[in-house]
Amino acid sequence: MRDEFLNEDDKIQEKLKQKTWNEIRTNDSWAIFKIMSEFVNGYESMARIGPCVSIFGSARTKPDNKYYLLAEKIAYKISKAGYGVITGGGPGIMEAGNKGAHNGGGTSVGLNIELPFEQHYNPYIDKDKNLNFDYFFVRKVMFVKYSQGFVVMPGGFGTLDELFEAVTLIQTKKIGKFPIILVGREFWSGLIDWIKTVMIEREHNANPEDMNLIKIVDTEDEVVEVLDNFYKKYNLSPNF
Repeated sequence: MRDEFLNEDDKIQEKLKQKTWNEIRTNDSWAIFKIMSEFVNGYESMARIGPCVSIFGSARTKPDNKYYLLAEKIAYKISKAGYGVITGGGPGIMEAGNKGAHNGGGTSVGLNIELPFEQHYNPYIDKDKNLNFDYFFVRKVMFVKYSQGFVVMPGGFGTLDELFEAVTLIQTKKIGKFPIILVGREFWSGLIDWIKTVMIEREHNANPEDMNLIKIVDTEDEVVEVLDNFYKKYNLSPNF
């Protein structure tokens, strides 16, 4: 029975249900082929697009929200500065990012994933650059491999997931030390203060130098300045 037709209790029961070895082997084998196909399609499509800057943020942000309008301005300026823009392809901040890139005449990429409540692709993605994924982890690899900068707007758990994944991969030297730019001091200051005072200073669970990976800004000009200052020294290229 397909998951969307089950209530929460039924879904849990279905996941806990004992399966035969043949069922497990068959399901997992076909899943591997599906995962491989998403990787192959993503790599082939993104390799033609080339490296870009990713914009993360909430799918729930409305078009009249100040952060939506700011994300649109940021993406516009990024595209005018010669960078492509990648978003998660959906509404909210993602739509604002694609819209700004589209209006700026730049590359506008959407890495879309189907979600039960808020996700549907927005109309500002270049028609040949709208990729669809079933697996979050495959989609996240595409963000990381082809993003040479991460602009993080206010968002929810998904945005935090993307932010901390980027920080972790840079911290552990799995990818290059690319700019991570948090937009909106008002939104991010509480989280950053907790990281500094509790996680680092009190509990010693991270290196104080790791905070140097993150820049906090408030305007579109500051975003472009951080990117330009970084790329005066480096050429854009895939991460691995």
